[in-house]
Amino acid sequence: MAEQNNQQKKGGQQQDANQLIQVRYDKLHELQANGKNPFEITKYDVTHHSTDIKDNFESLEGQEVTVAGRMMFKRVMGKASFCNVQDLPGNIQVYVARDSIGEESYADFKKYDVGDIVGIEGEVFKTKTGEISVHASQVTLLSKSLQILPEKFHGLTNTELRYRQRYVDLIVNPEVKDVFVKRSKIISAIREYLDGHAFLEVETPVLHNQAGGAAARPFITHHNTLDIDMYLRIALELHLKRLIVGGFDRVYEIGRTFRNEGMDTRHNPEFTMLEAYQAFTDFNGMMDLTEDMIRTVAHKVLGTGKVERDGVEIDLDKPFTRISMVEAVQKYAGVDFTQVETLEQARALAKEHHIEYEERHKKGDILNLFFETYCEDKLVQPTFLTGHPVDISPLSKRCKDNPEYTERFELFICGGEYVNAFSELNDPIDQRGRFEAQAALKAAGDEEACDVDEDFLTALEYGLPPTGGMGMGVDRLVMLLTGASSIRDVLLFPTMKPLDKNSTIYSV
Repeated sequence: MAEQNNQQKKGGQQQDANQLIQVRYDKLHELQANGKNPFEITKYDVTHHSTDIKDNFESLEGQEVTVAGRMMFKRVMGKASFCNVQDLPGNIQVYVARDSIGEESYADFKKYDVGDIVGIEGEVFKTKTGEISVHASQVTLLSKSLQILPEKFHGLTNTELRYRQRYVDLIVNPEVKDVFVKRSKIISAIREYLDGHAFLEVETPVLHNQAGGAAARPFITHHNTLDIDMYLRIALELHLKRLIVGGFDRVYEIGRTFRNEGMDTRHNPEFTMLEAYQAFTDFNGMMDLTEDMIRTVAHKVLGTGKVERDGVEIDLDKPFTRISMVEAVQKYAGVDFTQVETLEQARALAKEHHIEYEERHKKGDILNLFFETYCEDKLVQPTFLTGHPVDISPLSKRCKDNPEYTERFELFICGGEYVNAFSELNDPIDQRGRFEAQAALKAAGDEEACDVDEDFLTALEYGLPPTGGMGMGVDRLVMLLTGASSIRDVLLFPTMKPLDKNSTIYSV
């Protein structure tokens, strides 16, 4: 019965909405019939934004300005009315009087709807209540809104609807617009930092002949002309290291990456990755660069190195903690892997601690499972995790003093990974062996394992200098610096399953 009542309520809402939308269409047809079609207007010269006027009121008071934006509020009071016009940086109140704009224009204005795009010419002044406003001398309807914005005080709160109709979300939720302005500034600050450290920004292919550079399941497409299957890139790594071979000492790319994997608050099939590679340095050099870059970007965008996540203050100004995976597992799980010599011993420990593993997992894989189970969520403040087993690091150099482990680090903040980096493996013989091990895993059913990349091996044979490289999830950094709880909140158009043709989205 409750479900029936709910359906009836939705049906009634849709009927009411359709009636209101029809009224807007009727208004448009009337305008068109009277030679006032707003869609025929091609340009409107704007002299100021809302924030310009508010920030510079003393110099602009009494001056003529032209603003444009979406009308978000309107109150008609006989011969005079007020409305609020929203533009990119903010909003401003507009006083519209019949005697100032003329009787015919005022009659038209009274028919305008919330959501319409308007242009305002007028004089800057301050009302008796002290609100900085524009006294309109001319109001121009620039575009007619034929849909209805969500109710003013409740806004657009349905999470799924917000993601599906981001354009409405941006209109009615100013804090959302602020997130994406910050996102743009974060990416600009990253570019500024790397450019200032002599890195060259490059672009590499999105379509690959084979997937590589990460452990991930790719999206597969087909090139009709070449009649071959191709892969959307899962990482930027292998092409960027080819450029280091070619003589570019420092390169980076900020680009879209695609992984055909699960979706949650930290994962979207399409995301933005930063990868940077520097010749003649190692993972320690990349560790220093990563820490300094994140700290610099935070101060550039936020003006502080302290951010709050889930009620915890994250301090990016303090030196980042450094701990090895073996040390972390010993600290948080009480298991000393320095004493584990065989795969059988590792499996026995896993069973003892109720950690599930697969037959293909080696000793290093099981160590990593211990870390993920017992340690990962403990790394709240910025922490560099080092000493990854070679079994899970197919592109990283081995440690000289312990070849079972690699010169690699991951940056963890709030229990989540933000950066993966290492001293790049430049031994083509060792690299071939690791590729072949990955290919064997793939043949055994591991969809995330990679194939042998013969061209990359050829590049290594020409000579890759000692190189440090890092990859960072840009979306996750944006989440950290904006306080967003889901990756979908920092993607303008997150991946969504199409609605069933019988489904209806209610935006009223």
